Amino acid sequence: MSYSNSSMGSGSRTGRRTFEFGRTYVVKPKGKHQATIVWLHGLGDNGSSWSQLLESLPLPNIKWICPTAPTRPVAILGGFPCTAWFDVGELSEDCPDDFEGLDASAAHIANLLSTEPADIKLGIGGFSMGAATALYSATCFAQGKYGNGYPYPVNLRAIVGLSGWLPGARSVRNKIEGSHEAARRAASLPILLSHGLCDEVVPHKHGECSYQALSLAGFRNLSFKTYEGIGHYTVPKEMDEVCNWLNTRLGL
Repeated sequence: MSYSNSSMGSGSRTGRRTFEFGRTYVVKPKGKHQATIVWLHGLGDNGSSWSQLLESLPLPNIKWICPTAPTRPVAILGGFPCTAWFDVGELSEDCPDDFEGLDASAAHIANLLSTEPADIKLGIGGFSMGAATALYSATCFAQGKYGNGYPYPVNLRAIVGLSGWLPGARSVRNKIEGSHEAARRAASLPILLSHGLCDEVVPHKHGECSYQALSLAGFRNLSFKTYEGIGHYTVPKEMDEVCNWLNTRLGL
């Protein structure tokens, strides 16, 4: 399996499909570089829009990497092609997860982080489908491997998921409980989940269920924030909480 990246795009090859990732946008730290976070956009978006918001945050010691997902047919859109980290049908426990697509995106993200200096703290965050991919990456880190069995190569220190859900929630507990090392990594990884109570795209209950699944699987360092009156978007108060949480958890 080979993964490559450049500033304009890259491909991740798996057994059946090749995924061509779009452009990656980088926001350089304004102060001393202490942490690097890959931030993942939602369905149909690209890395540019989030890079502009992240650049405005009062987090001068963080470098932000904002990749763009591959363009692919998406089942929930009737097969219409758009940027997506993985294929998704309806959001329900009965809907199968696209682990091939998830593994390819998780590997692309880890590849972006793997070239950072050894003393830099690493994290992943995202919105909606980007949050789902960040949470999937968290489970890969805890297990020490992707769903396809290849080793997970980077040490994560923080995960942020806004208005998202946990792919593979039904099986994550069994995958982590069987390994002392996996349980140790899960217990030590800080994760912030936040969700609007009026979200009609990814209903709030999916955030709650994700929190419960992660907690049952042994992720102990969990925070779940609910925002009343907020739909499927982010607001300044939520981003203020993200900034405070990252400053505390990463010791910035």
